[in-house]
Amino acid sequence: MEVENHTGASQFLLLGLSEDPELQPFLSGLFLSMYLVTVLGNLLIILATTSDSRLHSPMYFFLSNLSFVDVCFTSTTVPKMLVNIQAHSKNISYRECLAQVYFFTLFVQMNTLLLAVMAYDRFVAICHPLKYTVIMNPWLCGFLVVMSWFLNFWISLIHILLVKGLSFRKGTKIPHFFCELAQLLKVASSDTFINNIFLYLSTALLGVFPVSGIIFSYTRIVSSLMKISSTGSKCKAFSTCGSHLCVVSLFYGTALGVYLSSAVSHSSHEGSVSSVMYTVVTPMLNPFIYSLRNKDVKGALGRLLSGAFCCPLRTEVLRTK
Repeated sequence: MEVENHTGASQFLLLGLSEDPELQPFLSGLFLSMYLVTVLGNLLIILATTSDSRLHSPMYFFLSNLSFVDVCFTSTTVPKMLVNIQAHSKNISYRECLAQVYFFTLFVQMNTLLLAVMAYDRFVAICHPLKYTVIMNPWLCGFLVVMSWFLNFWISLIHILLVKGLSFRKGTKIPHFFCELAQLLKVASSDTFINNIFLYLSTALLGVFPVSGIIFSYTRIVSSLMKISSTGSKCKAFSTCGSHLCVVSLFYGTALGVYLSSAVSHSSHEGSVSSVMYTVVTPMLNPFIYSLRNKDVKGALGRLLSGAFCCPLRTEVLRTK
């Protein structure tokens, strides 16, 4: 096959989740429904946390940022897959593929850092409650989020600059439903040693360290709760961590499951099917986890929705008068 350099005319073929034509309408309907639920649920969380003054605290500030990242996360991959299914096409241009790699890497790394920052927030709230407002001040919260974006922006950009130096064959097939960095490196026709080294380093930096921070925070939290004699106080304190623990377990559990399944089966198709869990299902479930387990969020969502439905009714009544 002819080897091409990284030109804008280059095309890749995304093999998707299934090549069965009869399954395509089902997959289209399923992923469209999941995508709409994800976007609607996370937007409601953002609106509730920003519009309700009761939720103007560090924990909900980080939650609104996590919801924004989840919307962007799924918007990077699902719309292109839906377009390809409707068009009966598997093509994705070189530039579109690089854009997917960049934004997917950016948002998945932001997810890991935000989960670590939220764990630190819970650590301060439970282990140092009297100093919470002093430590988790608006300046520090904004700094942590901005630095996370800044760090991920440059790491993702370096990944793309390294990929641009690779060559690919015409009609290269990617055994996935989107352009993932690891899969793209596997199908490259030139040496990817430097790319893989930087991938391992960035994974260690933005994967291992956030996980270590989460484990450390919850180790200290459990240690502090063990010193509390009242069972009621323990349950009340730990309940503030319940939603975050569920989200962390879901995200890292599914991501680890994808890695282990691909390592055991060595099947790219099974790996792409498994990756649906953390790329699509997890962002969809996050709003439900936080809204169902958190009375403050449920109350804010109730007030938001009641206000949205009451305003049109009041306007209609005023018009009739």
